Amino acid sequence: MQTTTQDTPAFIKVRGLKKSYSETIQVLKGLDLDMYPGDRIVVIGPSGGGKSTLLRCVMGLENIDEGTIEVDGKPYIKGQGRTEKNAIDHTIQKQVGMVFQHYTLFPHLTILQNLTLAPVKSRGIPRSQAEEKARGLLKRLGLADKADAQPSQLSGGQKQRVAIARALMLSPELMLFDEVTSALDPELVNEVESVMMQLADQHMPMMIVTHDMWFAKNIATRVVFCAGGVVVEDGTPEQIFSNPKEQRTRDFLEKILHTENAA
Repeated sequence: MQTTTQDTPAFIKVRGLKKSYSETIQVLKGLDLDMYPGDRIVVIGPSGGGKSTLLRCVMGLENIDEGTIEVDGKPYIKGQGRTEKNAIDHTIQKQVGMVFQHYTLFPHLTILQNLTLAPVKSRGIPRSQAEEKARGLLKRLGLADKADAQPSQLSGGQKQRVAIARALMLSPELMLFDEVTSALDPELVNEVESVMMQLADQHMPMMIVTHDMWFAKNIATRVVFCAGGVVVEDGTPEQIFSNPKEQRTRDFLEKILHTENAA
């Protein structure tokens, strides 16, 4: 397991992150978080606690009110006020990949076309080169025979693996996963989580939002409990799941683990 010290420079540094959707709806309330090289951070917490919003802010999809995000010591995103656009370094943004709960595949394109569209159109990669990489990724993810299929011909688990492959096509240095298994039937969850475990074995830095505590325990180097728009507790999986320090963390885990056991 990755270990870090205060002497290790942070790969991602989030400071004072505030995000509101109106004068009365404030989702992030000054959130601070450091992510170190090789970290696999799993963000857990109650609904409405800011987990998915945090990922969308790191991806640059949400405008932040206040705060800064740095990547490798370089300014990436800076909030300019709720009504002003962020200052954002789009070169750094291209190094971040994100996979969503819903697959967002283009239904009118084949799987191969879905994977090659962005590399060819936005990066100028030759189509033959992009197709070669796409076929390699599909083979690696157990989908080699699906290159010419339409998204409608795939199961939910297959679609989500394609969505992961599409993000990997752009060679990201950080992967964000937002509840990627929550829309899947239980029997399909394992095939997607297995792909993410493969990425973990290759030391891909990841930030993951999930309600699957078993998966969180097995993939995380760190678990962050987020509630009320801030980080309440941050520790190793062993510490968070076996001996949480904060009462709010204990209450949440008791409730969610009881629900899982009842199911």
